[in-house]
Amino acid sequence: MDNFTSRSTFFLMGFSDIREIQIFHAVLFLLIYLEALLGNLLIIMLTTKDHCLHTPMYFFLKNLSFLDVGLISIPVPKSVINSLTDDNTISFLGCVSQVFFFFLLATTEVALLTVMSYDRYIAICHPLRYDIIMSHGACVRMAASSWLSGSLNAILHTAFTFSTPMCGSPEVHQFFCDVPQLLSLACSFNTGELVVIGLSLVLDFGCFVFIDISYIHIFSTVLRIPSREGRSKAFSTCLPHLIVVTLFLSSGYFAYLRPLPKSPSLWDLLISVFYTVVPPTMNPLIYSLRNKDMKMALRKLKITGNFQSN
Repeated sequence: MDNFTSRSTFFLMGFSDIREIQIFHAVLFLLIYLEALLGNLLIIMLTTKDHCLHTPMYFFLKNLSFLDVGLISIPVPKSVINSLTDDNTISFLGCVSQVFFFFLLATTEVALLTVMSYDRYIAICHPLRYDIIMSHGACVRMAASSWLSGSLNAILHTAFTFSTPMCGSPEVHQFFCDVPQLLSLACSFNTGELVVIGLSLVLDFGCFVFIDISYIHIFSTVLRIPSREGRSKAFSTCLPHLIVVTLFLSSGYFAYLRPLPKSPSLWDLLISVFYTVVPPTMNPLIYSLRNKDMKMALRKLKITGNFQSN
C-alpha cells in the first residue's frame, strides 16, 4: 500500500456525509463551543478580578478553565468549519498539532484535577494546616508540575504516533485527529506509541486512585460534620468534581483500551465527545452556577458595571 506520511492531507470523516446532518452537527457544536468558551472565560475573569477568589481552590479553577478553553478549541472549530464548508480535509501539520495540543491539555487537566482533589482534602480534613500546606508557592509548583507532565506526555505521543509510516487511504474516522484512529492507519505495528499509551493509562489510573482515596477521606470527614449546611456545602463542592473526573477518565479509557472495530460506528464518535467536548462544557456550569462564591463575584461585577455605566 502507498505510504502517505509525506502527503499533506488527512480526511476527517466526521459524523456523516449527509448535508443536513452536517449542518445540524455544525450548529450544535457551535452552540456548545460558544457556551463552553463564554463560561470558562467568565470563570477566568471572575477569579482574576475578585480578590475574594484569590485562594488556592480558585487559582486551580482558573487554570482548569484555561485548559478547558484550549481542549475544546482543538477539535470543535475545525470540525464546525469542515461541516459548514463540506470540506473534511486537514493538513498533515494540522493533524500533528491536534495530537500534540490534545495530549498537552488533556494530560495537564488530569494532573490538575488530581491536585484539586488534594486541595479539597487538605481544606476539609486538615483545615488548620491548610494555609501552610497550600501556600502560594506550593500552588504554583503544583500547577507548573501539571503543565510539565502534560508537555512531556504530548511530546512522546506526537513523536511516536507519527514515527511509523502510514499506508492506504488517509481517512480518519473521527471529527478530529485522534490517536487510536491514526494508529489504525500505520503500515506496521506501532509498538512505541502503544507503550506510551500504556504508561499514560497507568499514570491516569494512579491519578484516579489518588482522587478516589482523597474523596473517601473527604466524605468520611464530611459525614462527621454536625452542621447540615456544612455537609451540604462540602458535598456540593466535591461531588461535581468527582463526577467530571470519572466521566473524563472513563470515556478516555474506553476509547484507548477498546480495540477499534473494522467498520467505524457512531458510538466511537460519541465516546470521543465525552472526553473532548463534555468536560469543558460541564465545568463552567458546575463551578459557576452551583458555587456561592462565584455567584457573589458575578453580582459584584454586575453592580460595578451598573455603577460605572451610571
